[in-house]
Amino acid sequence: MSDQSQGKPENPNASPRELFEARQSDWLAACAVKESQSGGRKYDEPEHPYRTCFQRDRDRVIHCSAFRRLDFKTQVFVPHEQDHYRTRLTHTLEVAQIGRSLARALRANEDLVEAVSLAHDLGHPPFGHGGEAVLDELMAEHGHFEHNRQSLRIVDYLEHPYPHFRGLNLTRAVRLCIARHSTRYDAPVCEDFDPAGQAPLEGQLADLADEIAYTSADLEDSLTAGLLTLERLDSLELWRRAWQTAQADAPDARPIHKQIRACKAVLAILADDLIETTRRQLSISRPAGPDDVCRADRKLAAFSDPTARQLRQMQDYLLHNVYLAGDNAKKDADCRKVIGGLFSDFAARPDLLPDRYRLRSESDGLHRIICDYIAGMTDRFCLQQHEKFRGSKT
Repeated sequence: MSDQSQGKPENPNASPRELFEARQSDWLAACAVKESQSGGRKYDEPEHPYRTCFQRDRDRVIHCSAFRRLDFKTQVFVPHEQDHYRTRLTHTLEVAQIGRSLARALRANEDLVEAVSLAHDLGHPPFGHGGEAVLDELMAEHGHFEHNRQSLRIVDYLEHPYPHFRGLNLTRAVRLCIARHSTRYDAPVCEDFDPAGQAPLEGQLADLADEIAYTSADLEDSLTAGLLTLERLDSLELWRRAWQTAQADAPDARPIHKQIRACKAVLAILADDLIETTRRQLSISRPAGPDDVCRADRKLAAFSDPTARQLRQMQDYLLHNVYLAGDNAKKDADCRKVIGGLFSDFAARPDLLPDRYRLRSESDGLHRIICDYIAGMTDRFCLQQHEKFRGSKT
């Protein structure tokens, strides 16, 4: 509903951004984060004439080099080994799409959810969670490594496209949501923020969009790769619900189409349940603003208990039968060799590091800059560097 429809004429001198923000404020739920509640930026910048602060944050993430490198980073299967498997980049895009849909249904700020979703995996190292585990071990005596923390480090410090300050200078609201990103594979980072409380509603939606995206997509990719079969999945309650939906929608469809539709039904079941449950919890708690969401004693965006249980069952199944099984287990061993070897090489020969990293060794510490460099590599470049310095392929 626009200001004009409420009897408040629009300011003829207002910029397109100001008009959009005024109209959006009427549409957003009371607990959604408005642009006026962004918390500002560390370094003051003039407002843009037609893009809001969260739209600018989204664009800064998309245009940063760390985002582009996600294209050749492992999601579950080796990037571009086959044409159909997700990469860390396509996963990120799926999270953003799901996040926007959830936000629109719940009248949350879509642009904030999108900006957070696009940034949530910037800190992932090569070779997925296996690479993260190796880097954390190597950094055990030097501050450890965790990809969520690294995402914040990237947007705050490592990206350096502006001449007068480091980082992307994102709004505090986006940084808070990145810092509080929390799933079963992500630990919140709170050093720069009050450790108590929850993420804003938009941050919570981005977290759950991530879970929906990787669960449904990893399931589909694992079936395509032949690691899972329809018969084995029949033990999972969520899969049985999804298969029944696919069967009811197209009983005469070919088996491959039923399989595809069942994977999409997993996504839809989770998204629908999340929207319904979150809407119910918001109606009960009735938060008057974003601060009430952050001060709540539990997350207000959530799945219902039965669906959450079924989701955990499917995620546990994927963990033991895909992520830690077969070729993926071997790839974890290979990545340990590659990352460990490179780390040792750079520690013994810092002159092998690019100047832009080596020049920070005194201020940041040698081990941290080595970690930054390796964590920013794509799988492909990491393997190339290992072959270059070690003279052999894994």
